[in-house]
Amino acid sequence: MTHASAAEKIDFARPLAGVRVLEMSDGKGEMSGRMLADLGADVVLVEPPQGVSTRRQPPLVENVSLYFASHNANKRSVALDLNLPADKTRFLQLVDAADIFIETTRPGTLEQLGLGVPSLHRRNPQLVVVSISDFGQTGAFRDFVATEFVQDAMAAILCRSGLPGSDHPPLLPPGSLAYETASVQAAWVAMLAYWQRLQIGVGDHLDFSMYEGIAQILDPVLGVTGSAAGGKSIMQMAESRGRPNAGHLYPIFACKDGYVRMCILNPRQWQGMSEWLGADHPFTDPAYGNLMKRMQSINEIIALIAKLTATMTRREVVAGGQQRGIPVAELAMPFEVLKDEHFRARGAFASLPIAAGITGTVPSGYLEVDGQRAGIRAAAPAIGAHTDEVLTQWQPRAKSTLAFTTGSQRRPLAGLRVLDLGVIVAGAELGRILADAGAEVIKVENRAFPDGGRQSSTPTLVSFSFAQGHRGKESLGINLRSPKGIELFKQLAAKSDMILSNFKPGTMESLGLGYDVISQINPRIIMADSSALGNTGPLARSMGYGPLVRASSGLSGLWRYPHIDGSYCDALTIAPDHFAARVSAIGILALLARRQQSGAGGTVSVSQAETILTALSTEFLRESLQPGSIKPRGNDDEFTAPNGVFPCAGDDEWCVISVRDDRDWENFCNAIGRNDLRDDQRFATVAGRVALRPEINALVTAWTSQHTPEFVMTTLQAAAVPAGKMFRLSEIDGIEHLRSRNFFRTLQQPGHAEAWPTENAPVLSLNMPDPDIRPAPAQAEHTRQVMSRVLGFDADLIQQLIDAGDLEEAARAEV
Repeated sequence: MTHASAAEKIDFARPLAGVRVLEMSDGKGEMSGRMLADLGADVVLVEPPQGVSTRRQPPLVENVSLYFASHNANKRSVALDLNLPADKTRFLQLVDAADIFIETTRPGTLEQLGLGVPSLHRRNPQLVVVSISDFGQTGAFRDFVATEFVQDAMAAILCRSGLPGSDHPPLLPPGSLAYETASVQAAWVAMLAYWQRLQIGVGDHLDFSMYEGIAQILDPVLGVTGSAAGGKSIMQMAESRGRPNAGHLYPIFACKDGYVRMCILNPRQWQGMSEWLGADHPFTDPAYGNLMKRMQSINEIIALIAKLTATMTRREVVAGGQQRGIPVAELAMPFEVLKDEHFRARGAFASLPIAAGITGTVPSGYLEVDGQRAGIRAAAPAIGAHTDEVLTQWQPRAKSTLAFTTGSQRRPLAGLRVLDLGVIVAGAELGRILADAGAEVIKVENRAFPDGGRQSSTPTLVSFSFAQGHRGKESLGINLRSPKGIELFKQLAAKSDMILSNFKPGTMESLGLGYDVISQINPRIIMADSSALGNTGPLARSMGYGPLVRASSGLSGLWRYPHIDGSYCDALTIAPDHFAARVSAIGILALLARRQQSGAGGTVSVSQAETILTALSTEFLRESLQPGSIKPRGNDDEFTAPNGVFPCAGDDEWCVISVRDDRDWENFCNAIGRNDLRDDQRFATVAGRVALRPEINALVTAWTSQHTPEFVMTTLQAAAVPAGKMFRLSEIDGIEHLRSRNFFRTLQQPGHAEAWPTENAPVLSLNMPDPDIRPAPAQAEHTRQVMSRVLGFDADLIQQLIDAGDLEEAARAEV
């Protein structure tokens, strides 16, 4: 079964060419559709005659929303009034012809329109319906209303962002990272369900909760963490009160002309730093090569390095670090990123027409396929610009002979084999989500070049963090520095579907395992690579760690208190690793769909820095048109008030309140019993409230300070005003809403007495079963089984290869 009829001409250069996506998004999830459009799908935005509300969402230039412009490029627009019978009929014509339907209406809205999902599936049993809502179609929070800020509070992002100490409120992350990253997750599950449909013949209904997506992908409380975390999850690292003091993990240092960030993790990197500091400092003992040993004196060590960098410019520090093998990056201000030579050389930014005579610059897209940018090709459409055209072109394909059914127990990626060379966080996470989806994932590793994620594990005992990133995989020990090891890898590649890596660009080619070589052995192979700054450009071979990526992309520069210089607060975040992994996965699924028709594989390349740029698309587009606009914003929304973080009764208790418009303001005043505020004409408009922000924030604070955050949240939500308690990490696993939606599972890792909490599936689905939660492997634990099962080697041959050092087997279990 293919995703296009034989009569349709397919452009295989765009892997989703021929896929039809119907979209009803307004205020969240628009980037999900745009990602599919970037990959070649025909994405049609259905909007009312007056247009979706995001066409009027600030910031505006010439009355054009920069958010709408950046999130709806490459799409077509059909204008329909679904309250009119004739337009409803036209909409159903599009449903009959669609492959995927993405909708963001509030739960129950489609049913009220007579367009409930069961009726859509009766018409088109192959349709994949992705219902994106703030909290899902079920659960205690189902009818809550949210904003970006509310999600940050309730998903336990806010509680760990900001400077430690009682003098500082928690700090909202910059931009719209919560909604943007969850939109990537929604696109991933849409592609997963679409691939499943190609295999089983029927579609699905995905109940996608932005809340759960944010909790899993932006900074997952249970996810794999970076090397400096010592094998702990973020949940295990956080404080019960106040923000964690995490600045020492990936320290930032002042220079003559700004700041730099360093990631000194392994002994070799510390040796380079130690030599740079001179022969007479107090930490020359080789024992300080151990990260945990250094952490015992980290404040003194940071002070020494700070004294060194203060005498140099940023570029001098970066050059000195590169000479000594020390991972270091300039902390770029966002306005500098737009002009950055590396990003420009890579085509990371594109021109985007906004209005007559006005063209801006916007991040061009999330990924590259077959060496070409899957990005912006066309500006966002005018309202209804393609109505007649689409209604003519979108004719129903041959109807499926199957009626819509539910309960499939087939995992979407069953039968696919993955050779996973991914390391640390982004690499681990990509292989893990493919394993969750049913793929046979073989982690390829070698003791001479260990995965940094294992440094807090022993040869046989796996740490909490490593288990979260590698559960469900097998481990194959193989020496890729020996000719025989390379030969064995090629034999495995001949029998595999995908190869994943996130090494420094050029590493696979230097091993003789680049796509040009492997595709000759297996033309169907799909190879996905991920790196810090991309595999081309003047800085492509820079050492890549997530904290350096955040610094280079401008995210660190935005993530600070506006009034406190140097108050960077992104040390504990794991962004962009988790959502960069989903970006890669989306590209892989697109190539799988293409391969099903063409028989050929291809390549997916992701620059982790560019995933951050794209998540900040609106901000960079605005900066290109209004220089100086991209800057730290703190805890208040620029365009509405009150909309921010407010203190509540108790120790370090906070709640986010978002008054979006005049109706919210009236509801807010009624809910707190302040008719005088409601009737005060100074506050009657959005502009008036923004102009009087300090006064209005003080009035709100006077009320919230008397009540618990739970009271504030429930009182305002009952009045349909977006409000959310700042949940702490320690509270997440007790939230009944998440438990009722099966958000959590348990993982029993060998060698550990207690079962660990772990996350479940990324979405509630009718036709994709939950993951099979299996433990993460010890290093080389499955070498014998893999070589026997995949290549048919007998025990004697495997032993010979182990004895020769071409293969490795697991260490003996500890007693």
